[in-house]
Amino acid sequence: MGIEVCVKAASGAPDVLGDCPFGQRILLTLEEKKLPYKTHLIDVSLKPDWFLAISPKGKLPLVKFDEDENWVADSDLIVGIIEEKYPEPSLVTFPPEFASVGSKIIGAFVMFLTSKDHANDGSDMALLDELEALDHHLKTHVGPFVAGDKVTVVDLSLAPKLYHLETTLGHFKDWCVPESLTNVRDYMKVLFSLESFEKTKAAKEYLIASWAPKLDV
Repeated sequence: MGIEVCVKAASGAPDVLGDCPFGQRILLTLEEKKLPYKTHLIDVSLKPDWFLAISPKGKLPLVKFDEDENWVADSDLIVGIIEEKYPEPSLVTFPPEFASVGSKIIGAFVMFLTSKDHANDGSDMALLDELEALDHHLKTHVGPFVAGDKVTVVDLSLAPKLYHLETTLGHFKDWCVPESLTNVRDYMKVLFSLESFEKTKAAKEYLIASWAPKLDV
């Protein structure tokens, strides 16, 4: 059957692609590699028995590369296997130090989003610090992507996280990336305009609906 992917379905819409940034990262990687795959949408509120049989803890995303192989969890591991099995086009041609660019943004974003008192706990400034670091990298290295003119696994990891950041902070906090961070804002536009991103992104209303229960709103 070839490559099969289990990813989260949208909250309240089991036949629609869900909002998991790690699942989208896998789909983005497959799309950029031009690899055919079959998608299984998993309703996390009512997991099917066949899925629990292969993933007793309900972990997502999951990928199986061949009928005779086992299902693989963990997006880092999955991306590594995809690159190993399908090396062309390469998505890892960048200096080793670039691998960690923007890696702390997701943690800072979640802290700010879930904060009840960001004016005093500094979570908004912590996120701003991480975005400023990304802006500096993009400003001092030829772009439009983190490692130059070609998209890499670093960009495909950051793209879903920045999409969550833009959508949820705009909705729940009335906050957006400052206009002064022009390089980050331009970078987000480039990422979000990728054909692969358009094809694999969750609709904003499902993303917001998924985060709402975590924020008690």
